[in-house]
Amino acid sequence: QVQLVESGGGLVQPGGSLRLSCVASGRIFSRLVMGWYRQAPGKQRELVAHITSSDYIDYADSVKGRFTISRDNAKNTVSLQMNSLQPEDTAVYYCNARLWVLSETYDYWGQGTQVTVSS
Repeated sequence: QVQLVESGGGLVQPGGSLRLSCVASGRIFSRLVMGWYRQAPGKQRELVAHITSSDYIDYADSVKGRFTISRDNAKNTVSLQMNSLQPEDTAVYYCNARLWVLSETYDYWGQGTQVTVSS
């Protein structure tokens, strides 16, 4: 079992920056694929970025060049640096941990943190 606790959301003006952090419990963090998802009102949850155990990174097209995901295995932490925020980035952001065991996957989710971009 993996527990995830997010922090760092809030209200920011367009063009501003926020940094989200997610701390995971347990001793298997280095094996996990860590990701950030977001869900805006009335929309489906979507992948923002993920980083694998070997530091392969992928971003949604809408955030490329503005967001940066990173991980610190020593601190069981994954972070999302968000720059040049726009109103369309407003959503609840969720931390995700995915564990692969043979051909099966197990997903764990944080409680979510609200990001609001508004003037």
